[in-house]
Amino acid sequence: MFGFISRRLVMAVVVMFVVALISFTLFRFVGDPINQMVGIETTPEQREALRERLGLNDPIIVQFARFIMGALQFDFGNSYQFKQPVAELIGKRLPATLELSFVSALFALFVGVPMGVYTGLNRHSAISKLFLSVSLIGVSLPTFFIGILLIFVFSVHLQWLPSFGRGDVVALGGWWTTGFLTVSGLKALILPAITLGLFQMTLIMRLIRAEMLEVMRTDYIKFARARGLPSRSINFIHALKNTMVPVITITGLQLGSIIAFAIITETVFQWPGMGLLFLQAVQNVDIPIMAAYLMLTAFIFVTINLAVDILYVVIDPRLRTERSGL
Repeated sequence: MFGFISRRLVMAVVVMFVVALISFTLFRFVGDPINQMVGIETTPEQREALRERLGLNDPIIVQFARFIMGALQFDFGNSYQFKQPVAELIGKRLPATLELSFVSALFALFVGVPMGVYTGLNRHSAISKLFLSVSLIGVSLPTFFIGILLIFVFSVHLQWLPSFGRGDVVALGGWWTTGFLTVSGLKALILPAITLGLFQMTLIMRLIRAEMLEVMRTDYIKFARARGLPSRSINFIHALKNTMVPVITITGLQLGSIIAFAIITETVFQWPGMGLLFLQAVQNVDIPIMAAYLMLTAFIFVTINLAVDILYVVIDPRLRTERSGL
């Protein structure tokens, strides 16, 4: 187990190094940062002095080493657009994105898993056909259209929920803010969380259904029925447990995708998270924010993949046997 985790950690470090190289290339060679920091009235001498002060005339290896050391401390300099430290800007937006992603992932799991189990055990029922129709809509429709449709129905027509913003938030620990503790924050979270988690929910539902249909045809399920075990025990202990390995894979990867690609949802609902900040950075060619977002997203993906690999070994005893034999 320790050797397996060590190998995964080494692979994670290699991946982060490659991402850092890509981020540095973006940081160093996409446009001239001096043009983003000064006005047209700046003299060439002032430009050259600023370039020297920022270390842009140093050798590439020195600049890359400086970039790596800064990234390890989450120091990506100042934003060209906001004239503030990038770490401070992302720190303010990170709680909103993580909160939205967390609720979206819970929605996808707690709705998708029961729907998948039900449609797998009752494949010919009318409710199963309804669930499959809903999942087809969730997979087919683009995220921005779903968000606009929900806004039209629940915000414009029914006026039950807000159409934009995060609502009132409460500061915890100085920098962390949450909307879980306010009514307006909870109401503002509903529509974007459903919009962001709907695709993941349908994906999990269809995966669970396919795995349940396959597992229910295996010999050990037939033997369990022949022994007279209760249906509830067969369905939820023996069958469902053996469908969890691929579900964990998809859920882990989709959780990273939710965090990384919440840009569309945050834009539609004007959710003040990292996705909206990244989109503004792209529009204004704000390279420090773009590089920091890329590094942070890669770190989240690598961490989630490592956790998924460890969960494999915990859930499936066969993998523990295989790892010990290596």
